[in-house]
Amino acid sequence: MSPEKINIQSKLNLFTDFWNPRVVGKLNGQLVKLVKFKGEFVWHKHDNEDEMFLVIDGEFNMELRDKTLTISKGDFIIIPKGTEHRPVANNEVHVMLFEPDSTLNTGDSVESDLTRHNLQEI
Repeated sequence: MSPEKINIQSKLNLFTDFWNPRVVGKLNGQLVKLVKFKGEFVWHKHDNEDEMFLVIDGEFNMELRDKTLTISKGDFIIIPKGTEHRPVANNEVHVMLFEPDSTLNTGDSVESDLTRHNLQEI
């Protein structure tokens, strides 16, 4: 496979829905995903995977059981495996995720209308 340049904004322009990650790259068993947030996600955790959220544009609150952190443009947060969390965005925010290929967006024990089993590659 030959290396290709990926333009993040061009990929973000391909979709408008929220809480539906798209795969834009693969790296050593990790998926690089782009997603748009708005509103509240579900409380969940991943027993076997860490997650990294990098804000491309906007800001959101990462709610944890003991505190809430505001993650703004240019910031990232790593959620360690087993940590309950819930992203909440008052306004639209664009986020890049780095997660193992096995990571389900709503975690190990939550099924909801926001659960995405088959992610689109763009």
